[in-house]
This record gives sequence, structure tokens and C-alpha cells, in this order.
Amino acid sequence: MNLRLIRQKDFSLLIFGKLVSLVGSNMLQFALSLYVLAITGSATIFASMLSISILPRLLLSPIAGVFGDWFDRKRTIVLLDFINSIIIGSFAVIIVVEGDLTILLIYVLVILLEVTEIFFQSSMSAVLPSLVKKEELMEANSFNSLVMNIGNMLAPILAAFLYGAFGLKIILMVSSVSFALSAIIKTRINIPRSHKQPEKIDIKTFKTDLMEGVKIIKSNKLISTMIGLGTIINFSISPLLSIGLIYIIKEILKVNDMQFGAFQMVLSASMLLAPLFGGMIKKIKVGRLVFSSFMILAILVFVMSIFTSTFVLNASDSIIIPYAGLLAVSFTIGVVATVANIAIGTLFNQVVPLEMMGRTSAVFNLAVTVFIPVGQMAFGFLYDTILPSVVVIIGGVILIGVTLIYKKVLVGYDEIDGSEVKVVNSSELSEANS
Repeated sequence: MNLRLIRQKDFSLLIFGKLVSLVGSNMLQFALSLYVLAITGSATIFASMLSISILPRLLLSPIAGVFGDWFDRKRTIVLLDFINSIIIGSFAVIIVVEGDLTILLIYVLVILLEVTEIFFQSSMSAVLPSLVKKEELMEANSFNSLVMNIGNMLAPILAAFLYGAFGLKIILMVSSVSFALSAIIKTRINIPRSHKQPEKIDIKTFKTDLMEGVKIIKSNKLISTMIGLGTIINFSISPLLSIGLIYIIKEILKVNDMQFGAFQMVLSASMLLAPLFGGMIKKIKVGRLVFSSFMILAILVFVMSIFTSTFVLNASDSIIIPYAGLLAVSFTIGVVATVANIAIGTLFNQVVPLEMMGRTSAVFNLAVTVFIPVGQMAFGFLYDTILPSVVVIIGGVILIGVTLIYKKVLVGYDEIDGSEVKVVNSSELSEANS
């Protein structure tokens, strides 16, 4: 890891600020899940709370993308952190006064936080690439991934302790404070101004700028490729990690709770290990790295299907061989998938102009987010219908097919200097429209 990068004040403050708000946000999400299950006992209501965020993302992502490019990004992210702190703090007051939160109020809280998150991510998307040099993006994204994964591991542990000891109101208070602290930290960051606010803000201007974002995605094959790859990995691989493995481990292998816990720990460890390779993989050209990562992922998925096959499962009365095999393959998949995500993020940062980052990242995040529940529903149905090993193979076939389709675009990026990649800018689009 590049120590010079870590010692850079603005970069370090950004990462620390993100970590503080991430831990607070994830603690709240974890505690709300426990709270809803405790007061309702309904899996349907619990699932609806998790999926309700899709609607505001579908409706607001295009708007947030344009606004993220229009307004000063530092002011926006600081303001939204303070707004989150106020929203969560208000609900803490409600639960102190009333004694609990109704399901309706929880829905309102989840929707409000999702709305601010959509606008926050749109403005935040250009911040990291504006703080580091192009050649440092791989290491910057790797370090960001490492710290955020540590936060993702710590949050449930802290939330479980605080929720069990003090209840939801303390979680709300801690989360509110974390967002306020994050906002204060970010006020000290010097973020270069790359936004482009129009002279006149109206519906016509908004529509024009929104279409610029759409056109830049259509005109640049590399950006379209990244959106396509991100969508496919969330459609075919995310269900394998979030549904398939749990179903296979618990329902097919019938492992005990300790073995299941060990399996979850191994997956978490793989996501922590991968970013540490940032310093080594930076020597590999990023387009080739993306392609290679996805090809390795597809091969690993096929290997996983062997350990879930009827032949292996029936070969012995013991679950040791399939369990150990799945453990090893899953760990490797976790490492490679994390590297692939870092590589895609780096490629995205290199290619997309900062003044267009809000619009393009909004479309990217919308596409990959929407296809997560679609993939979970589709593959969840398949796991209930056909052999698990066949479902795993289907995921691998989809992944390898799409990766081969996009090979030419990805490898072609490495053959030219990133600064020479054809990206349609605002002036060119305006001339084309006129």
C-alpha cells in the first residue's frame, strides 16, 4: 500500500469520514432488521423493508445524477450527512417519547435515508478520483475497499452488542452522531471543484443535461461495457453468494452452526484480503485485469459446481470434502470478485470525465442495484426447482459468455493511453444537438 497516499490529508480524511458514516449506517440497518423481525415475526414485512428502497432509486437516480454534476460536491455531501443526522436523531426522539417505532414509521425512515443516499452517492462519485492522481487510482480504490470492508465487518458486531444491551434508541443516537461527525470531518477536506452549474436551472436545462449523460454512455463502448459487466456480476454472482451458498451449505450439506459461522468468516476474510493486492495488481493494465478477473470468476464458479454435484455429495457419508472444497473455492471467489470490483471502479474513474461523473455513476448504480433483486428472485426460484449444481453452472455460463463478448473493448483500452479514449464531452454534444 502506498504510504504517501495514506499520508495525504484530504484522502485520509475522506476515507475516515466515509468509514464513520458507514459504520453508523450499517449498525442502523442491522438493528432495524432485528427490530422489525422482533415486533412482527414476519419474513414478508422484513423482506419488504429491504426491497422498498428500489422504488426511490428508480425514480430519483436520474435526477440525483444531474444534481450531483451541477452543485458543489463538498457542500452537498456535508449537507446530506447533516440531514441524515437530523433525520435519524428525530426518530431517536420519537422512540424515546413514544417507546417504540411503528412499521409505518420505519418505512418512512428507510425511504428518507435511501433518498439522501441516492443524492449523496451521486455527488460522492467524483470526489475520490479528484483527490488522487490517475496512476494512484487502483491503490486508492483498493485502500477504500479495505477500510469499507472493515467497517462492514465491525458494524454488525457493534450493533448486536448495543442493540442487545440498550435497544434501538441507542443505535439511532449513535448513528445520528456518526453522520454528524462524518459531516464535520468532511468540512476539512479540500475537494477540487469539478461541477458545472448551468446559468439557468429549469426543466429544459435539466432534460438537456440528463440526455448528455445518456448520450455519453451510448457513445462510449467502454462505459457501456462497465455498466454491462457490473449488471451481470450482480445478476449472476451476487445470488450465488447471498442465496445459493447459504442454501447449499445449510439445506444440502446440513452443516452445524459453528461450521456455518466459519464459512461466513472465511467469506468476510476474503473481502479484506483482496484490497491488499492493490500495490501488486497496479502493474497489470486495468482493462486486462477486469477481463482476467471475470474469466477467473467464471472458471471458479464451474469448479464450485463440482463440489455441489450429486456425484461428490453422494461419494461419501461425510460432508468434509464438499464443505472444504466449497470453503476454498468461495474464499478464492471472494478475493477475485473484490479485485474485479476494484478494477471496474478504477476503470470507471479513469474514463468518465469528472463533470459527468454524477450522471454516469447514477446510471451505473441504478443498473447494478436493480438487477440484484432480479437475480435473487430468478436464481432463488431455480434453486428450489432444479439441482443446485446446475444452477451454479448457469451462473458461470452467463458470466463467461458476457465477459467474452466484452473482451475486445476491455483489452482494447490498454492499447491506447487512457487520455486518448474517446469520450463525448458537453460541448461536442451541444454542437451535435444544434
